[in-house]
Amino acid sequence: MRKVLIVCLMMLGIMAKAQNGYQVGDVATDFNLKNVDGKNVSLANYKDAKGYIVVFTCNTCPVAKAYQSRVEALHKEYGPKGYPVIAINTNDPGTSPGDSYENMQKLAKEKNFSYAYLEDPNHIYTKKFGATKTPHTFVLTKTAKGNEVAYIGAIDNDQEEVNADKTTYVKAAVNSLLQGKKPEITSTKAVGCSIKWKKEGTTK
Repeated sequence: MRKVLIVCLMMLGIMAKAQNGYQVGDVATDFNLKNVDGKNVSLANYKDAKGYIVVFTCNTCPVAKAYQSRVEALHKEYGPKGYPVIAINTNDPGTSPGDSYENMQKLAKEKNFSYAYLEDPNHIYTKKFGATKTPHTFVLTKTAKGNEVAYIGAIDNDQEEVNADKTTYVKAAVNSLLQGKKPEITSTKAVGCSIKWKKEGTTK
């Protein structure tokens, strides 16, 4: 009876973790998702990367739009240093037509995105990571264990760019990792729009 109880508790723990997504210190599994150029992209494609800035975002959320130029700036600053941005559109186009693949391509062209912008049509990796907002950022760093999650949360605390006490969480985390240190702040509350989930019973 005691063994059964222990197994049940372990299963509940595994299920809770799966529902909540990755935590800091977890190792993220690779993905293989379609980019706006029609080619699939995975973490393994970035042979020289030291880590990754994975941003779950979308076309339509006002908060995600407010951060588009900052996401581009992160890629331009940290891509050459080994931490490229990989953005993933997590919204279901059936629920949010403005987030269709065709509209992703249009936006990437209009804004001249220099980073990969991928679709996650069935929310598989959105759920694995545990993203709940757009934008929701995960900084991964390559370790002997794999791609370890080092930071989860907001890009900064200045959505409207008026905060005199602005803290650039993602930049601080990546700067620490580049210096071989653990980030001082490893998680913050992601602020943005709720994810537009696919309605049950629908497929792409």
